[in-house]
Amino acid sequence: METEAYIAIGSNLGNRELNLLQAIAEVGRLPESRVTALSSFYETSPVGTVAQDAFYNAVIRLSTRLDARSLLISMLKIEDDIFKRVRTIHQGPRRMDLDLLLYGDRIINEENLVVPHPRLAERRFVLQPLCEIAPDLLHPLIGKSVHELLDSLKSDETVVKL
Repeated sequence: METEAYIAIGSNLGNRELNLLQAIAEVGRLPESRVTALSSFYETSPVGTVAQDAFYNAVIRLSTRLDARSLLISMLKIEDDIFKRVRTIHQGPRRMDLDLLLYGDRIINEENLVVPHPRLAERRFVLQPLCEIAPDLLHPLIGKSVHELLDSLKSDETVVKL
């Protein structure tokens, strides 16, 4: 059975636009999976305490037969093998960051796999592109739509559509 998964993609090192395009292509090549929607690209201010350049962010919808754990493992493999991600600074600069935001309406809380993404409702750089492709999608824990979450968000993040 296919599941609709939503994945945030972000880059702030190298050619950010090319990195996003390459990540979309790599995710689209996953077995038994196909990209069914893509948001616009957004330039966003970094979140957290690490001084770094602005990100390019987007969200994709993926129809997949992969289970959530297999999908996450595949996403981490793309980060590591394709984009040579090295995790030395928490929330530091990176060529590619792939986050599993939602996996159908499932609520998963396992070691190294939490869905919905725990900070989904707090991040404009995720909610804005997600709202573009799925405004009526309900957050399975909070019970509010993406549009409602975005409207009620208090944040000083800068998110500019490219």
